[in-house]
Amino acid sequence: MQHPFFAWLPHGTDFVWIFLLAVLLFGANKLPQLARGLGKSLGEFKKAKEEFEKEVRAAATTETETKPATGSLPSPATPTLEKTPSSADELTKKS
Repeated sequence: MQHPFFAWLPHGTDFVWIFLLAVLLFGANKLPQLARGLGKSLGEFKKAKEEFEKEVRAAATTETETKPATGSLPSPATPTLEKTPSSADELTKKS
């Protein structure tokens, strides 16, 4: 059973019809040029994606290098709690 999300994707003989439609629309001479252009575009997209991933990894590496060790962090100040009455008797008792 195919997931409904992917039901709109072409499969089987749909590719044959798409190819025939492309030949009719663009002509047999233009198809190699279109495929070449599509390949170049995908190659440039892949290069840009790899460069972006490299920059993200480099930024993550420099962040971990500049981050101090967890043992050298100052401990947070503990808040001082005032003594407050906790029962109804203590609340009504006058000092």
